Amino acid sequence: MYDAACLSDPVPLQRAVGELRVGVKRHEDQTVLDDLRQAGCLKARFPRRVVSGWMDVVTLNTGGGVAAGDRLDVAVSAAAGCQVTVSAQAAERFYRALDRDAPSWVRTTLSIGAGAAMEWLPQETILFDNSALDRRLEIAMAPDGRFLGVETLVFGRAAMGETVRQARFRDLIQVRRGGALLLHDTIRLDGAVADFLARAAIGNGARALATLVYVAPDADRLLDPLRQALGTGEAGASAWNGMLVARILGQDSACVRRTVVSALEVLRESRPLPRVWLC
Repeated sequence: MYDAACLSDPVPLQRAVGELRVGVKRHEDQTVLDDLRQAGCLKARFPRRVVSGWMDVVTLNTGGGVAAGDRLDVAVSAAAGCQVTVSAQAAERFYRALDRDAPSWVRTTLSIGAGAAMEWLPQETILFDNSALDRRLEIAMAPDGRFLGVETLVFGRAAMGETVRQARFRDLIQVRRGGALLLHDTIRLDGAVADFLARAAIGNGARALATLVYVAPDADRLLDPLRQALGTGEAGASAWNGMLVARILGQDSACVRRTVVSALEVLRESRPLPRVWLC
């Protein structure tokens, strides 16, 4: 006996769902773990301290990449006086999606308490041809908090001969300080991505780009040293209202990473990079 199903009906594919919640607090002169929730494909690891007073958090996606329809939700909170660096084990890959597929859904929420400092230092986001991604990074910080973040986008791996011709990509970085909106930076590329990036006013032929955001009382002071670190390539930086924003363009991820590392040396006062960045 046959049921009512048709062999030609589309089969719903399994999708990954991940949730990660990390909270840190201050204990004497150190930052320590206060809360941890891990569900699905998202995990966190806590390497031994490299710099006294700073705590390192390394995120992992055990799914080995992100497919269309996957949902990832990350939240990190730093209580008053904490110092924490959040990095990722490896670059995150977003794979090809079918036209009918919903985009990958990624949400990251960072909360920074009074006098606390948080660094958001994931490795590169690699987009494959015909990928689909909807991503938001939202930061809520106290008026005297400090935040340093970097997001690097790679449109195909140059060493593998990849080119991203088509994609559906939406990205938002939003910063609120003391409840007031400080930054609302959006990127939307739908359709012929390669053609968009070739335009002088958009990418000028770049295949990788990075955005750095630094919010701190001394942000203006670091503008000139940062511009020197960026060099004479396709990069620029501006500072206003206690915030510094830099954009870096390049033909491949390697040259963009070198410039990002030079910039981070200035903004992190020469503290060593997370060990995962050196692997």
